[in-house]
Amino acid sequence: MLLGGLKRWVGGPIGDLTAVVTVSDDGGSSGRLRREFGILPPGDIRSCIVALADDEDLLARLFEYRFDEGEGLSGHSFGNLFLTALAGITGDFYQAILTAEAVLSVRGRILPATLSDLKLHARGLSGRTYKGESAVGGSGEPLQEILLEPDKPPAFGPAVDAIRQADLVILGPGSLYTSVIANLLIPEIGAAVQQSRGRVVLPLNLMTQAGETDGMNGLDHLDAVERYLGIGAVDAVVVNTAPLPAERLPAYREEGSEPVVVDEVAFRQRGIEIVGDDLLAAGRLIRHDRYKLGSAILSVLEAEDEPAVSTTG
Repeated sequence: MLLGGLKRWVGGPIGDLTAVVTVSDDGGSSGRLRREFGILPPGDIRSCIVALADDEDLLARLFEYRFDEGEGLSGHSFGNLFLTALAGITGDFYQAILTAEAVLSVRGRILPATLSDLKLHARGLSGRTYKGESAVGGSGEPLQEILLEPDKPPAFGPAVDAIRQADLVILGPGSLYTSVIANLLIPEIGAAVQQSRGRVVLPLNLMTQAGETDGMNGLDHLDAVERYLGIGAVDAVVVNTAPLPAERLPAYREEGSEPVVVDEVAFRQRGIEIVGDDLLAAGRLIRHDRYKLGSAILSVLEAEDEPAVSTTG
């Protein structure tokens, strides 16, 4: 969503746009391909490639096409299979990403946070342990600790460089623990965010994610991120100021999802800048409008000729 909202400014106000993508997914099509072929999970990377495609029409829709029948094919997306095939042909997953970027005329870069085979684990407040991204995302209790296996995987060098050189580092929006924080657990990635010359921005999710961020307000999201980055690492939060459609909330509550409550006074007391605007998309779903979100993020940038922007999640 965010990449799709920012790409129209690439080559103008945004000189370079880079997505640093987590690679710990172990569910669905990505998990199956990861286990069967020993490659990095392609799903999140595929979605970023499609979001940054210059023309999001036929080829982009082809990459997102998901087979709903066929022995061995059911549940897989064409894009995931395409990246898997390219990785097999080239023997290099990153080369597969570069080839896909060329096919779709991507406006920006997509970089895996690491080329290592990662597993995400967590320990809940109850003391229970959760092994694998799918289990962590469905824990349903406050998480005390998030861990990687191996615990100190090497980061992908170009991803580290992109973050360090960025004028703005954007953490999400997205799944707090399994997407955003999963990247920050990689030592060189976390250090690069801390050492970045640019400002660090946290766009807050509109709704809690059932099983992962139950009961968490906006400040709780910030605390979770700074638990791994350090206090003061985040400079600003981007929040929606438009009222959420009351008629849609009961359906979300039935699924265990509530609005993320934002206490602006509490953020300001922490020295965090608040960038607030109407970020809500039209329609039945409660989600960000990508162009409104992109505009809000762009407003955070200082007036510079051609800033480089890096997103992680």
